[in-house]
Amino acid sequence: MKKCIFLDRDGNINIEKDYLHKVEEFEFIDGAREAIKIFNDLGYLVVVVTNQSGVARGYYDENSVKGLHDYLKKEVEKIGGHIDGFYYCPHHPEKGVGKYKLDCNCRKPQPGMFLEAQKDLNIDFLSSIMVGDKISDVEAGKSLGMRSILVRTGHGLEEEKKLKNNYEVYDTLYEFSKQLARDLKLENKNVWVKD
Repeated sequence: MKKCIFLDRDGNINIEKDYLHKVEEFEFIDGAREAIKIFNDLGYLVVVVTNQSGVARGYYDENSVKGLHDYLKKEVEKIGGHIDGFYYCPHHPEKGVGKYKLDCNCRKPQPGMFLEAQKDLNIDFLSSIMVGDKISDVEAGKSLGMRSILVRTGHGLEEEKKLKNNYEVYDTLYEFSKQLARDLKLENKNVWVKD
């Protein structure tokens, strides 16, 4: 089984914008692409898991989500990194329209997207990590036995104030990636870390 870094998308990889679905409005948070490459170099799969209630609300369609993910994947590949999978939830239990109005098992903090990724990619949750800017992200990871990280980008600063449990918190995805690399370097002298 493989270890994986699960990443929330909006507010973690890219700057938080309400119902982002246009490539021309996508902006990486500083260091996010580099963080993904660091995770790759450390031997982790990288999987994006994102709630996309804008689909449920009728603001944009699933093709828009897939198009944005294709763009994100190509931009990461430009610096030698890669993303192994994208999973999204297009549902909302109250605000959804038509078939998307659903109290599903895939909307975080529910485990559906993670379980699908585990089946597709042979992931070991106990050696994996979830990183996001909302409590629902860290709760989703914790419920599956993963180390869970909250970042202060996106909604993270406000969400941190609501934390009841003792979660790990970092300023950005990049700051966490550097710390993870340092930690693994201490365990494995073959891991190269640029300070």
